[in-house]
Amino acid sequence: MKFGVWIPSVRQHARADVIRRAIVEAVRLGYDSIWTIDHVIAPRRDAAQFGLVYDPLIVLALAAALTERVMLGVSVLVLPYRHGVLTAKMIASLDDLSAGRVVLGVGAGWNATESAILGLPFEQRGPMTDEWLRVMRELWTNPAPRFEGAFTRFADVDFRPAPVQRPHPPIWVGGHSPAALRRTAEFGDAWHPINRTRYELRAGRVAIERLCERFGRDRPPLLAPRLDVRLVVDGGGFPASTHSGQPIEGTPELLAEQIEALRQLGAEHVVLELLGRDVEHYMTQLEVFAREVLPQFVAPSPA
Repeated sequence: MKFGVWIPSVRQHARADVIRRAIVEAVRLGYDSIWTIDHVIAPRRDAAQFGLVYDPLIVLALAAALTERVMLGVSVLVLPYRHGVLTAKMIASLDDLSAGRVVLGVGAGWNATESAILGLPFEQRGPMTDEWLRVMRELWTNPAPRFEGAFTRFADVDFRPAPVQRPHPPIWVGGHSPAALRRTAEFGDAWHPINRTRYELRAGRVAIERLCERFGRDRPPLLAPRLDVRLVVDGGGFPASTHSGQPIEGTPELLAEQIEALRQLGAEHVVLELLGRDVEHYMTQLEVFAREVLPQFVAPSPA
């Protein structure tokens, strides 16, 4: 089982020095992946939730320069916010420069005001997301890419560099709506929902497996949930989660039990958003989880 950790590139702890420190600490502590979150501009009513917002791919480019081993993921990139050709170029460039370490989490987005500011038809976010996924796959896998769609068309073009990972960087589909489950079955290398209960995860996997038959897939996508985490390390409290659903909470022993239940469901990679009331509380949770929980899920090295 692998573990990733969210780097505070948005919300109240986001600062350049904190981002660099969190990246370096996550690597030192042995996490398998580091993750950013995508927002572009915060409507004032959502400012407390968004906080200071760094571009997720720019942060991952910084992480690529600071690291050599960990996977670099965005959870999730709101695909309608950027033209599909542009996103394909940025992801391919980042995968090339990082020697093949990118994981692309994708979603259609939820904030109508943010979409309107960017000039996007919010009601078209689903079809646009699907088309951009098709565009990216075409550009990443076809040496002579051609495409005809509702939002773009191209032919007789040169698209390089290609991603290092073949056929392309892993695509993790976020969300748990019927559209997200269908999108996971059609495009996803993993299903990446946030704060879902074990019952919801089990039901979602069953639905995805059925949908995979429709798309001719022999093997379903991996299960790679993201969780808001409250790891008890002192007598203080925690900030509220900014996501709906069910975070996990408790001592290292209790968290290990909850994560073991996820492993029994088939989860292979878990991404943690540690909820810290300040930067040091976040960093302490980062270290305690790595010291007391991670070793219970790491396969022993061969003798």
